[in-house]
Amino acid sequence: QVQLVESGGGLVQPGGSLRLSCAASGSIFSIDVVGWYRQVPGKQHELVATVTSGGTIGYSDSVKGRFTISRDNAKNTIYLQMSGLKPEDTAVYYCNGRATRFGIDYWGQGTQVTVSS
Repeated sequence: QVQLVESGGGLVQPGGSLRLSCAASGSIFSIDVVGWYRQVPGKQHELVATVTSGGTIGYSDSVKGRFTISRDNAKNTIYLQMSGLKPEDTAVYYCNGRATRFGIDYWGQGTQVTVSS
């Protein structure tokens, strides 16, 4: 089992910044892709950013150039630095860990990000 705990959400004005953190524990050796997704009520999860164990990074077009994903292997933590926030970035943000060889997805509990003046 893998446990993922997010932190860092909150209320921010348009144009502001936030940094989300996701601390992983448990059988993290099985995880080969980690990332962030977001969801608004009535819509499916939307991929935000991912990073593989080999360091390959990907972003959705909607956040490219504004968000940065990173990982600290020593702390078993991944981050999402969000800048230039827009009201349409408002969502619950979820940390995801994928164990591809086992076909398992692990999810955190989510953290609310609200962009509003």
